[in-house]
Amino acid sequence: MTQNDKVEADITTHNKNPLEIVKELLKSSVEELGFNENIYHLLKKPIRVLEVSLPVRMDDGNIRNFTGYRSQHLDILGPTKGGIRFHPNVHIDEVKALSIWMSLKSAILDLPLGGGKGGVIVDPAELSERELEELSRTYIRKITPIIGPQKDIPAPDVNTSPTVMGWMVDEYDQLRGYNIPGMLTGKPIIIGGSQGRLAATGRGVVLTIREAAKVLRMDLSASSAALQGFGNVGSMTAKYLYQLGVKVVAVTDAKGGIYDKNGLDIPELLSFVKDGRSVSEYTKADPLTNEDLFGLPVDIFIPAAIENQITKNTAPAIQAKIVAEAANGPTTPAGDQILEEKNIFVIPDILCNAGGVTVSYFEWVQNEMNYYWKEEEVNKKLEERMVFGFENVIKMREEKNIRMRNAAYMVGINHIVKALRARSWIKESDL
Repeated sequence: MTQNDKVEADITTHNKNPLEIVKELLKSSVEELGFNENIYHLLKKPIRVLEVSLPVRMDDGNIRNFTGYRSQHLDILGPTKGGIRFHPNVHIDEVKALSIWMSLKSAILDLPLGGGKGGVIVDPAELSERELEELSRTYIRKITPIIGPQKDIPAPDVNTSPTVMGWMVDEYDQLRGYNIPGMLTGKPIIIGGSQGRLAATGRGVVLTIREAAKVLRMDLSASSAALQGFGNVGSMTAKYLYQLGVKVVAVTDAKGGIYDKNGLDIPELLSFVKDGRSVSEYTKADPLTNEDLFGLPVDIFIPAAIENQITKNTAPAIQAKIVAEAANGPTTPAGDQILEEKNIFVIPDILCNAGGVTVSYFEWVQNEMNYYWKEEEVNKKLEERMVFGFENVIKMREEKNIRMRNAAYMVGINHIVKALRARSWIKESDL
């Protein structure tokens, strides 16, 4: 059994395939909007999916051949845009689903972009730095025919970083023979990256939590939070929640977790994990398992790890008033139904974590202009976009009396349909 076959079997056995989840939500949202089923058929598949082989000579002299993917969902609004993840559980249907989510994120925030996503089946922790660089450069070489600043613009995602983006943009530039910083975002600032990009997703998550607290009339300075995941997104989310006065009482990562009912010292914890240490090694708090995290009596619960974490098994334990989906696809349909029955306010992933693609868009714009903004200006523009998107979703929720997730999908689909009509891709009979 290959790695991809194993992942597919795991998806089938334990959790629903993310592509099937997305397709179901697209179908129900199209129906709720009163559109013809033709709209669903236009949206349910990416326009293009590339699978590539990635041979890498390892440090021991042997060659390993990795598998990579790039999915481009829809380019009706502009070039496709989306991250590249390096993870052993990368799967072709996951990459397709993520590209669809990227289209919806961009549409909700009125960004002139479509959705793209890429991935490589690999555990980067098993590679040396040289092997990781060779893999990164090989991947970008193999997908070069379908990417570029006016075609498809990659970015960092799970287990990729500004360093990896630096290798990739350098490889692309060497192939083309000149500097093209706008072909990729999330780069180091010195070679065309944007101020504020590294923290953008976490900052956007906290902006949506702030807006949700206004709707629920919650005092954030008197609220508590728990986070699953303490990578870039989780750690930045914790940082900005702490600055707002929220008491972050628990954090977990892949190796374990910690809990302090009086609130963790987030600045100290950020410094502690900076050198690659796990939060579970932090000794100034009580140990906590990932399973116990879900049942903590907190006001805000933030899944900031990977897909399929809030399920029919974990959702019943959640006591929070707000679930803010900092990760992509963290909630299964069964888990979502339980959250709805418990009247928990869910900030869906395609809205909650859209800060990353927003500042990636800003980076692309700055690359095209060859003129760069200060961080304060980037953060101000990010806030404007996130509040704009949140208000549109809330308006749809109130108009249709539906869940936030459905409202977000409907806002995104509505926006895409306007573009489809403007280009005459659809007829009046399709609406």
